[in-house]
Amino acid sequence: MNGVEAKEDFINPCDDPTEFNFSKTITIPPHDYFMMGDNRGSSDDSRYWGPVPRSWIIGEAFLTYWPPDRIGFP
Repeated sequence: MNGVEAKEDFINPCDDPTEFNFSKTITIPPHDYFMMGDNRGSSDDSRYWGPVPRSWIIGEAFLTYWPPDRIGFP
């Protein structure tokens, strides 16, 4: 992100990394979002379908239930 590779120790390798659409670094346009699934190894997310325009986002999280120590309203 912003030129720095994200380091997350909970990421598993993707089931089939050859399916990614991006062969090089991409820049996310202003007002677009790069969405990452919470099951990184098996999620179809922006790594597959690209950045998401803000206008496509129609909801927001209203409750957190995982991890258990963070259950509640954001």
